[in-house]
Amino acid sequence: MTLPDAPTTRSRAAWPIAALLVGYPVWWALGFGGLAVIVLSFPMAYVLWRRRPIRVPRGLGLWALLLAGYVVSALMLTEMPPDTYGEFGAGRIFGYVMRLALYVSLMVMVLYLGNLTERELPQLRLVRMLGVLFLTTVAGGLLGVLFPSFAFTSPLERVLPGWIGGNPFVQNLIHPTAAQIQKVLGHASPRPEAPFEWANAWGSNLSVLLVWFVVGWWVYGGPRRKAVAVLLIAAAAVPVVYSLNRGLWIGLGLAALYLVVRVGGRTRLAICAAGLVGAAVFAASPLADLVTQRIDNPHSNDIRAFTVSATVRAAGGSPFIGYGNTRNAMGNHRTITTGKTDWCTECGHPPLGSDGQLWHLIITQGFVGAALYVAFFVGAIRRHWPDRSPIGLAGVLVMLLVLLYMFVYDGLVTPLSLYLISFALLWRNAHA
Repeated sequence: MTLPDAPTTRSRAAWPIAALLVGYPVWWALGFGGLAVIVLSFPMAYVLWRRRPIRVPRGLGLWALLLAGYVVSALMLTEMPPDTYGEFGAGRIFGYVMRLALYVSLMVMVLYLGNLTERELPQLRLVRMLGVLFLTTVAGGLLGVLFPSFAFTSPLERVLPGWIGGNPFVQNLIHPTAAQIQKVLGHASPRPEAPFEWANAWGSNLSVLLVWFVVGWWVYGGPRRKAVAVLLIAAAAVPVVYSLNRGLWIGLGLAALYLVVRVGGRTRLAICAAGLVGAAVFAASPLADLVTQRIDNPHSNDIRAFTVSATVRAAGGSPFIGYGNTRNAMGNHRTITTGKTDWCTECGHPPLGSDGQLWHLIITQGFVGAALYVAFFVGAIRRHWPDRSPIGLAGVLVMLLVLLYMFVYDGLVTPLSLYLISFALLWRNAHA
């Protein structure tokens, strides 16, 4: 199945999504990064307002309930779960408001994308916009590998008051850096994160964008575009390995298995052949030794086990609506008294809900909120599984990756934007 050629007439109504995806490096440099979707949700909402009545996709009611639950969870912002500490203040309120604004903006974005016509925003054009962001992500990954100390103060960071800009969560969003330096292998190891907020966000986003890059550049690309795609994917392998990101590696393995199962004929044989060739080349390269070292150093397992168990225990105090925002655990996986030192500047009390979107939702919105999130993406898979077009197959794959990554990756901030754009692509495909 092939998509018709995109119309040459470009609609002004589609500029906000182009500004978000194609212009993302500019937002990153300005200090907005993933928060750009909040800014651009206003012109998106204006487009929607002018074309009422608005079409709504099946399943979006679950997202609306998730939003409503988050509003109710504000009642618990002043409360402290068991075995946590911290004072109620402006930082907690600001974090809550920012997350609420993001959830609302993503809902507006889905409605905006689904109500644009095929002539205003052809599917192929939207897919290739995601492909452009994939190129930006690969470039950022290579920057993190080659120049890991690269960083600068953004314009937004300069104008924000200290009580906001100094917050560690906000600092990660507004201060552009090429890589996170972590002692994963027993020594300082740079993990690419540009142009996103964390190394794990880089890994999650790259895998989702790779799916759409393959659709736009390989499935619907000519010989020249396909040749370039092969070279770019090969280049992406370098930061993928240097990211030391086991979740990303597992996600790529799941994607390959999914394609082998769901496609047939010569396409399946081509995927298997490409996989074998790629594995042989990789095994003979210096990158293979780095993967072996990472597998032999699962340093984060104990930390994750501690924060997940502490999150579940704390959520038991408010299982239905959560606590509105995250809290800091009392102690860590080694001791009840811990803090930053000269030799470990990242040590301290780990924030609960920081090891995966599922755990984040459990502490902020309770088990009900987590269930609504899972039901939203499971419902999308169930409805669109019969769609065997390239966009249908790719969209369902992304929904599966969402369910995998929710155990190990935070969805905030940029990953959720890509998840919901993928959901909108599925909706548009079914509507067409």
